[in-house]
Amino acid sequence: MERWNLAGTTGMKLSELISALSHALDMTEGQPPGHCMRCCWIGMHLADQLGLDDAARWELYYTLLLKDLGCSSNAARICQLYGTDDLGFKRDFKWVNGSLTQVIRFLLQHTGRDAGVAERFKRLLNIARNGESIATELIATRCERGASIARDLGFSESVAAGIHSLDEHWSGTGQPEQRSGEAIPLYSRVALLAQVVEVFHAAAGPDAALDEARARSGHWFDPALVKALEQAAESADFWSMLASPELPERVLALSPAGHEIEVNEDYLDRVAAAFGQVVDAKSPYTAGHSERVALYTDLIAEQLDIEPQRRRWLRRGALLHDIGKLGVSNSILDKPGKLDADEWQQVQNHARFTEEILSRIGVFSELAQVAGAHHERLDGKGYPKQLKAEQITRETRIITTADIFDAITAERPYRGAIPVAQALEMMAENLHTAIDADCFAALKAAIQELDVAEVNAGAGL
Repeated sequence: MERWNLAGTTGMKLSELISALSHALDMTEGQPPGHCMRCCWIGMHLADQLGLDDAARWELYYTLLLKDLGCSSNAARICQLYGTDDLGFKRDFKWVNGSLTQVIRFLLQHTGRDAGVAERFKRLLNIARNGESIATELIATRCERGASIARDLGFSESVAAGIHSLDEHWSGTGQPEQRSGEAIPLYSRVALLAQVVEVFHAAAGPDAALDEARARSGHWFDPALVKALEQAAESADFWSMLASPELPERVLALSPAGHEIEVNEDYLDRVAAAFGQVVDAKSPYTAGHSERVALYTDLIAEQLDIEPQRRRWLRRGALLHDIGKLGVSNSILDKPGKLDADEWQQVQNHARFTEEILSRIGVFSELAQVAGAHHERLDGKGYPKQLKAEQITRETRIITTADIFDAITAERPYRGAIPVAQALEMMAENLHTAIDADCFAALKAAIQELDVAEVNAGAGL
């Protein structure tokens, strides 16, 4: 079996790691790949016009890349309240300028589109009565979670505050605290303007982006920042670089030197755990899933006498195995009934997304293959590549076994949690076809003294 290389982890720059993972955050907002990086390009050019020092530029840089860190946490609630696809809802809401006409049009287009007349009316009535409190709830959930995870990643309180106040408006009409003017952190003000400019530029070009920024100046946006945007836009490559294949390299070059967090083994563990939280926050049915799969993966690996360094590496893969689910709508992930063919294909896409995201990270390139294959089967009937048994590594087989065990013993949208004894019987029926026999035996040995119910409740993790 091939041995995976862990060398060189301390040589990776933080900007390379975070910019790569920002593609997962693009998915949570229904945005095209590179959205956060393009926002970073725009925002850092505003920093040039503002004359920010290197310390402030460093904090702004990571605020821009991580602005959507908490966005997965309100996805399920959006589906529940509006009866719609959370990804399309979030994507299209970025076009809404807050005017009553646009808000009403948006709600009519996105609320209960596939529901009957009575159900749709019920949802719209609830929104009409409680719209402000609903908006505050959704944005507060996202902002608080994003700020919390930023702190977990070791970023300063200024970065956390920048993420927390992303949706505040200059005039005091934003959320979640209705801050106004300079009471809104500068990084938040820059990030919001960069976000809107990026969305309008991607869809309609530079003139539309500038027109929208000017139209919202003094209401959504700090007028001084809009002037800074106009000045930055005079640069020859300001707009053209947003559509250039050179953008990732140019964004990496914008990261200020001298303020780096060291990307060592401990920090890679920290990043994997933090983004595991981002994934698990997407659905109430996946709360704690990545962490439990990581626990079971480590226990199985220990039983199989895998060396501690390899176990540590594999645990990261377990924490991130479902990161591709950020690109799948909760209207599908949380659906209580049977999925149709198109929905099932979208679910299967998550494994491919996982490999694509992790492959962007140099030190995770091999781990991407292991984690991305966790739905492959020994009989070749898995997905996304229909790998045969001899093509599936032992590391993948371990994560697969852990994932299946947690999927069965945890609650799901369509059923309650299944007792451990019954779960093991179900898994035994799939030995040699979906589940590796050695990994299954190791799982059984590992959980003998483990209270799975307590693990599911969050104890001991």
